[in-house]
Amino acid sequence: MKKDNLSCCLKFIVIFLLTVVVSNATVTAQVNIPASNALIKRVIPQRASSFVVEQLPGAGKDAFEIESRNGKIILRGTNGVAVASALYEYLTNYAHCQVTWNGVNLNLPAKLPVAKTRVHKKTPYQYRYYLNYCTFNYSMSWWDWARWQKEIDWMALHGINMPLALTGQEYTWYEVYKSMGFSDADLNEFFCGPAYFSWFWMGNLDGWGGPLPLSWMQSHRDLQQQILQRERDLGMKPILQSFTGHVPPSFQKHFPASKLKTTNWKNGFADTYILDTEDPLFAEIGRKFIETQTRLYGTDHLYSADTFNENEPPTNDTTYLSALSSRVYQAMSNADPKATWVMQGWLFYSDRKFWNAPQIKALLDAVPNEHMIILDLAAEIEPVWKRTDAFYGKPWIWNMLHNFGGNIVLFGRMNEVAAGPATALKDPKSKQLEGIGLTMEAIEQNPVLYELMTANTWRDKPINPDEWIKQYQLNRYGHINKYTEQAWKVLRNTVYSGGHIIRDGSESIITGRPTLDSITVWTRTTFNYKPKELLPAWDAMIKAVSACGNSDGFRYDLVDVTRQVLANYALPLQSRWVNAYRQKNIAGFKKYSGEYLRLISDMDALLATRKDFLLGPWLADARNQGYTANEKDLYERNARDLVTLWGDANSPLHEYSCRQWSGLLNDFYKVRWEKFFTLLEDALQQSKEADFKNFDHSISQWEWQWVNSHKSYPLQASGSSVNQANIIYNKYRKLIGEAYQ
Repeated sequence: MKKDNLSCCLKFIVIFLLTVVVSNATVTAQVNIPASNALIKRVIPQRASSFVVEQLPGAGKDAFEIESRNGKIILRGTNGVAVASALYEYLTNYAHCQVTWNGVNLNLPAKLPVAKTRVHKKTPYQYRYYLNYCTFNYSMSWWDWARWQKEIDWMALHGINMPLALTGQEYTWYEVYKSMGFSDADLNEFFCGPAYFSWFWMGNLDGWGGPLPLSWMQSHRDLQQQILQRERDLGMKPILQSFTGHVPPSFQKHFPASKLKTTNWKNGFADTYILDTEDPLFAEIGRKFIETQTRLYGTDHLYSADTFNENEPPTNDTTYLSALSSRVYQAMSNADPKATWVMQGWLFYSDRKFWNAPQIKALLDAVPNEHMIILDLAAEIEPVWKRTDAFYGKPWIWNMLHNFGGNIVLFGRMNEVAAGPATALKDPKSKQLEGIGLTMEAIEQNPVLYELMTANTWRDKPINPDEWIKQYQLNRYGHINKYTEQAWKVLRNTVYSGGHIIRDGSESIITGRPTLDSITVWTRTTFNYKPKELLPAWDAMIKAVSACGNSDGFRYDLVDVTRQVLANYALPLQSRWVNAYRQKNIAGFKKYSGEYLRLISDMDALLATRKDFLLGPWLADARNQGYTANEKDLYERNARDLVTLWGDANSPLHEYSCRQWSGLLNDFYKVRWEKFFTLLEDALQQSKEADFKNFDHSISQWEWQWVNSHKSYPLQASGSSVNQANIIYNKYRKLIGEAYQ
């Protein structure tokens, strides 16, 4: 008996030791040390040797630690994202640095600051989501690996662990449909051009901007594999796509008995075809898609599927909606039993007339709670969770949408972003709030909003925006200056005051198709503040030039504030030439219309001093994706079209993605206004009414010609931002002040 007991004890000890070893091995594998070290070298190459990466044991939500030891800075994390977040915590709170899309300050002191005590932070959020379908086109259409690598580093530094990862999905579909007997000719009318994938993926359009070359699909298959490898190396769990029923127009030719229905996005595009979830082919294609995608890209068992993006279902019958939702989920889980459906909640915001409580509940209840996550896509604008009983018990994520269409405008809801996540987290009614996220339609603008939103990641209490802004300035400019403090106080209470008067920021009438009105189809000119109240921020920024002019972030902010002031001034200036025209005052009309055109040129010259505001890189990056002259021309046409007409010459979406960019201002917006002013002046000279209907037709044809043209634009900034801002300030400050009297 004693030997048996001894034998049992020895076996127990061996099993225990093996368990400890396996457990430790599992923990160690959570941080890819080489990947974390490589990130540090990319971010601060000259100082990377001063940092040591270590594993932080722990389960559950992510955590990190920082401490100093033997002249080194120790960064511990539960995974690569946590380690990168520890690095950014050190850079921002100890070395007072900053990494944004629009201005970087990595001027570390010669002697790195010591962490006097060990810092330990743990996030209250399981998920930190990133990206919107639209971001992949309004910002990312032409990104290569170098740009993606930079963004993935930014994501890790800012705590993102759940990015949407849709690059290369078209190749998955290519393989699926080719295996089902579809020819390349069949698929030419299905795949859209590269600037329109977002809406193709969501089933809104087919074919527009194509035909898509196979070379694109193959190169972006390879790019997606690089993206996913890096994201996973850093501990992220990317979200891939799933099948929602969108099929090629030629589908019925191959499957005559299939149950198809048409749907239309109502934005000037042809019908798309949706396979009914009741059709057995739905489950088959859904399984085949997941299996093919997994073979190509692997899986983290997270899948995005949006069944009715800006399209109403054929019926509001709850039984129908519940069955449909269940089948969409089954199409995922048949191929991957661990599948979790990550659903954009945009439909509940954009079409609230249809999506009442019974319809929302039916759609959500059909999927097990542990296999679904809902994105409250625009929680800072309207928190849908509050009117849906926190999505009826589903895990959900609080998101800031903020930007629409990539429009260039100073705007944000700073108070909502600073307090919203933590307030919701503490609210018992929020139920399964599991994360926060960024769901902007475009990036590379308003960096302050994105630094503020991601600052919520490692805290569970609301942020004091006034105190936070001081730290932001210190990190951005290298020191706190009394004039920048004055400027940011004004900015916080004007452009960043948010409110509910408008959904998104006020654009400039300059970017709208010419009109005598103060607004056009997509150009929103209603303000959430009085434009004259922004002027003191401009004054203060100019005064801060001598102290802050060497800061990259300051120079961007100086240009952006100056740009916004000029963009706002276009509206009162427009009213002057409109009044002169209506009063048949030819001299006054010439004077004020001339000033209006000069304003556009001055804005163009200002924006030419920052690469952030150049048209050239957008077009050149598009052409660089092509291997042949025809491919390069196709991609350039896509790039030009998206930011102007959006669709064809008669597109109702023109100006939705307007940009205040150097090159676009002078060669597109200004030329349109010149043509409009010629029309009006001729009407005045001949004492007749201007033919506005004919002008709209002719200008849309001219716009289409511009979309199909091939003029190249500068790729690098020119001139001094500081000098140009001073020139404009001296020229316009008094005029603008008088205009608002």
